[in-house]
Amino acid sequence: MACLTETDWSLFTLLDQHQLALRETSAKPHAASLSCEMSSSEVLRAIENVIEDVIMSLSRNKAPILILRNRSDWGNIQFKDAVGLQMVPNCTTRKIRSDCPKSATKFALFLKMLSIIYKMVQTNVYATKRDIFYTDTVCFGNQRVVDNIINDISCMLKIPRRTLHILSTSKGCIAGNLSYIEEDGTKVNCTCSTTAPVPSNVEGIRNLITDAKFILIIEKDATFQRLLDDNFCTKMSPSIIITGKGVPDINTRLLVRKLWDTCRIPTFALMDADPHGIEIMSIYKYGSVSMSFEAHRLTVPAIRWLGLLPSDFYRLNIPKCVLIPLTKQDQTKLASLQARPYIARQPAWKKELEIMETSKMKAEIQALTSFSTDYLSRVYLPNKLQFGGWI
Repeated sequence: MACLTETDWSLFTLLDQHQLALRETSAKPHAASLSCEMSSSEVLRAIENVIEDVIMSLSRNKAPILILRNRSDWGNIQFKDAVGLQMVPNCTTRKIRSDCPKSATKFALFLKMLSIIYKMVQTNVYATKRDIFYTDTVCFGNQRVVDNIINDISCMLKIPRRTLHILSTSKGCIAGNLSYIEEDGTKVNCTCSTTAPVPSNVEGIRNLITDAKFILIIEKDATFQRLLDDNFCTKMSPSIIITGKGVPDINTRLLVRKLWDTCRIPTFALMDADPHGIEIMSIYKYGSVSMSFEAHRLTVPAIRWLGLLPSDFYRLNIPKCVLIPLTKQDQTKLASLQARPYIARQPAWKKELEIMETSKMKAEIQALTSFSTDYLSRVYLPNKLQFGGWI
């Protein structure tokens, strides 16, 4: 048996400390969460029920309406340590009326989208949101309209988008000690010298094999590529690194969750020390308000904040010339983060946010290159992982 390094022992200690969190996170989904096991006939029936309600209203000389759950209302969100931001079962709703000039067009677009989804499920055809937009660009107007309607339908029917035969385009990348087989039988062998795109169907991958000791989620592609160039995944300890290239897409979040469920190894986040980076990390860890109805499939509450921390500015004596003053927009975002329900449960996070608020300064991960070009992979990350410099 190979000898374990101090880093390995540090990571194993963290893993032992969080066995309870692992069991809670991998618990069965709440009844209000979306079902991934619905058959095509059940999906078709769910859509038919909506259309039947519309027809029944018309038969009674009543204007049909669609009732949607408010996905963007914090009042409909509850925070649970083992799940993150989750939509409450009995949340407030909004109505899309067919007889109101302001909502009639949206009502029609919903029916159009339901028709498109119905035909795709019926014929076993899949399409991306972009594909759907280009079926009628004039009617939909812009991509955001399509995205919002699809999310509202998924939330209304309580059916994941993949089960509705809607694919999400992946932008994330993954590398390191990992191999798996995609749904179509393609064998993927990630290495530390090349990157693999995040699969478009994360639920379909199988035979996931890894000897990684930890997973590192990286905010920016530039930092991800820097670690690849430095052969970080093998120099220190077998590991997996993944990036969503900024705000993560659904597939990247699904993959992080699948890795966590499958591997049960410590998972860390490496982000810029600014409000935007902290919010991105929070999306991986606790989810977002707009997608809270899918929280059980997307969040990994066990993620730890490895860096860059605001306290690192002073601990490492980072040169002031590479620190950046917070903008008014940054300060507004910071105040919003400080009011989030999970911050009260994370005193160490709260302290870091207070440091940023007091100093009114932020920094990108690239600020560490002021010490040396390989300082991140050679010094910063090894020390953090070995001596437990995460929160």
